[in-house]
Amino acid sequence: MTPTLKIDFVSDISCPWCAIGLAALEQALANLQGELAAHIHVQPFELNPQMPAGGQDIAEHLTQKYGSTPEQQAQIRDTIRQRGAEVGFVFSPGGRGRTYNTFAAHRLLHWAGLTSPDQQLALKKALLVACHRDSQAMEAPEVLLAAVAQAGLDVAHASQVLASDDYADEVRAAESFYTRQGIHSVPAVIINERHLISGGQPVAVFEQALRQIAATTVAS
Repeated sequence: MTPTLKIDFVSDISCPWCAIGLAALEQALANLQGELAAHIHVQPFELNPQMPAGGQDIAEHLTQKYGSTPEQQAQIRDTIRQRGAEVGFVFSPGGRGRTYNTFAAHRLLHWAGLTSPDQQLALKKALLVACHRDSQAMEAPEVLLAAVAQAGLDVAHASQVLASDDYADEVRAAESFYTRQGIHSVPAVIINERHLISGGQPVAVFEQALRQIAATTVAS
């Protein structure tokens, strides 16, 4: 019998390592096709919940938050682009100009998850591309709704969600839950609500971990 894993992918749209981690996870699952099955559920995390409307210059933000120099930031961008290329995710050559509040995006992702986990995942991927490949303003309704359309979801309903406070409490509750579970950095990949894989790991790391967890699932 093929084991089925429940995967909670805790992440933020604005995190480049989350884009890398999701692409690597999906590639690992494709490599393990036939050995195991998995259902991915997207879970919210905000790196910068206090980010104001209009966002902030990304270089300024990284300097304020991490104390990084322009040279260090350029080196990290190169590493991120290289790691992205390894798993088929394309980052903007010049990086992002600004970083934005992602709470509205998380509300849409929660709504999408109520419709279909597969469409929720499709929306997540469309949002990551809009953010990191296309350098879009991730607070802008037109950007968010374009991603909704790409995921095959109801744009009119999504527009109503954005115009309201729908799912705000649910998103905050989920964020608080994962914080209480000790998640303070992302991506965090939680398997069967028990096993944690932290960070944007390479495909081989995900593959090995998933195979081992699947084996213990069968044994139990």
